[in-house]
Amino acid sequence: MKNLFLSAAIVLGGLTSFASTSPITNSIVKTISIQDEYTEIKLEEVPAAITDALKKAYPDAVLSKAYKNAKSEYKLDVTVGDKVGSLFANADGTWIKK
Repeated sequence: MKNLFLSAAIVLGGLTSFASTSPITNSIVKTISIQDEYTEIKLEEVPAAITDALKKAYPDAVLSKAYKNAKSEYKLDVTVGDKVGSLFANADGTWIKK
C-alpha cells in the first residue's frame, strides 16, 4: 500500500512540473531607419572627381541618374551591362559604403 501511495505521489509530483507555465514576456523591437534625403540633380552637375572615379572603377558603367543630399554626398544610379545598381560617393570621388 505504501508503494501505491508513493508511486501516486511521484506521478502527481511529476505532472505538476509540466503544468507550470513560464512567464510570458513581450519584447518589442523598434528599428529606426535614418535615410538621408537625396534630391535629383542633372548629370552635368556631378563633380568631375566622381565621374573620373566612376570611369576608373567601372569603365563600362553608364550613369543614368544622380542625386545629392545636404552633406554633399552623391547617389549614382549606374548600369553596367545588364546590372543596375546605386553607388554612393563624396564630392571628392571617394566611395561610401551604405
